[in-house]
Amino acid sequence: MKVINVDRTVSFQNAHGVDAKKIYDTPETQVIHMALSPGQALKRHTTPIDVFFYILEGKGMVEIGEETQEVEKDMVIDSPKGISHMLQNTGESMFRFLVVKLLRTA
Repeated sequence: MKVINVDRTVSFQNAHGVDAKKIYDTPETQVIHMALSPGQALKRHTTPIDVFFYILEGKGMVEIGEETQEVEKDMVIDSPKGISHMLQNTGESMFRFLVVKLLRTA
């Protein structure tokens, strides 16, 4: 059994300059834990694959394409490949979420 303690996982350098930890990484799937401080945001970007975000804690705003929505704990947001997106912490506490990437499908 492999158990990963997110708190002990080292952050990796990323284009957004935010706290990001790769907590699961296989040829098929990648899961990244991200934490944004109040006011912090990811840069608007696109991905070459479909991803989804699972909100763990806090409140924030998600923009996907031309759509914007406030999100909070226990919400899942689908982000199709090739469509620009960004997430921003609009609350007063940490905004934590998982980025799940399905790299290969059967």
